Amino acid sequence: MTTFEHLGLSKALADVLAGLDYSQPTPIQQQAIPPLMRGKDILALAQTGTGKTAAFTLPILERLSHDKRPPLPGQPKALILAPTRELAQQIAESLRSYGRKLRLRHGIVVGGVAARPQIKALRDGVDVLVATTGRLLDHIEQGHVRLQNTGILVLDEADRMFDMGFIRDVRKIAAMMPAERQTALFSATMPDEIAKLSREILTEPVRVEIAAKTLTVDRVRQNVMFVEQGGKLGALKGLLSDAACERTIVFTRTKRGADRLARQLIKGDTTAEAIHGDKSQSARQRALARFSDGKAQVLVATDVAARGIDIDNVTHVINYDLPGEPESYVHRIGRTARAGLSGTAISLCTPADRGNLKAIEKLTRRRMDVIGGEATPGEAPSSSAPAAQDKPAAARRPRRRNRRPAPSRNAA
Repeated sequence: MTTFEHLGLSKALADVLAGLDYSQPTPIQQQAIPPLMRGKDILALAQTGTGKTAAFTLPILERLSHDKRPPLPGQPKALILAPTRELAQQIAESLRSYGRKLRLRHGIVVGGVAARPQIKALRDGVDVLVATTGRLLDHIEQGHVRLQNTGILVLDEADRMFDMGFIRDVRKIAAMMPAERQTALFSATMPDEIAKLSREILTEPVRVEIAAKTLTVDRVRQNVMFVEQGGKLGALKGLLSDAACERTIVFTRTKRGADRLARQLIKGDTTAEAIHGDKSQSARQRALARFSDGKAQVLVATDVAARGIDIDNVTHVINYDLPGEPESYVHRIGRTARAGLSGTAISLCTPADRGNLKAIEKLTRRRMDVIGGEATPGEAPSSSAPAAQDKPAAARRPRRRNRRPAPSRNAA
């Protein structure tokens, strides 16, 4: 069995990981850690939930632990760029957790919070800086950060950075760094713009790719409920009334829709919080804390937050609005079935969503099981559908022997 020490990590780091119940490296960790330890550039294709944060933070911590030079003010030795505040916070927490036995300092600069504490941390000096691009460029322009001597660059969720329009900022930041540096690019997908960026900033990279069959979606029971547009709220309330939906993330397309849906759920006596890009950092952290602590049953979120939510024991993900991009569906449902556990995803599909549903099923290579009513013509349930006992209680249907279409039943 491969261990973290076999990958080249010190006993100090391996002991910390053992204390965190990291018994065996995941496939992305097994493939990415050794070349990163050797100082090689890597191009890694891996979905969320595969353990990629540890795949790049552990080699950084190991390598910097051997560099006894104290960090200089405003000059980090390593820079990790993330597309969202939540993901940056998650990475910073991983650095703190993994590196607790190492004398290394890390800092985080993101928008939505006061800049003064960030400036102080930068002046004190940090070994590793985690940042979102906009706030980092602000600090660079104000003279608080200099990257001329930063020897390690990691881009996490590069495709999401492209989706959010940050690639120009990434190129600007990379141009400020030494040409002789180590660069790692992690991305769930490889659109043309990301492939072009990888050719620009990587030097003879080692390519690491986790096969689709190991995706988190294989551990998620995937269901679809066909509804009319006006019936979505009632269907959602019916699903949430099932005691099995103990900790549920509900995804909407828009920020306004997330706020409106959270208010409607609260009005119906469901404890809910909303999280999206227009919320302040403190409000977002408060919503995540209430959801994580079990004080809110439901977290209503937009796709901006999909890759940055890392909360244990999420039982269900419900797509109130199906995403326009099938890759976003994978990232959404990856919020459940983490750390080897199973989970349930339910998508509400209106007639206008049929095209999006087909695109998702093509990407995941499986048909969703139809719940809450009979399949519509041409929408036969998948042979790989989960057993009836795995469905939410409110949505179970008796099996009929006759061939006549059964009357539609409301899951609520």
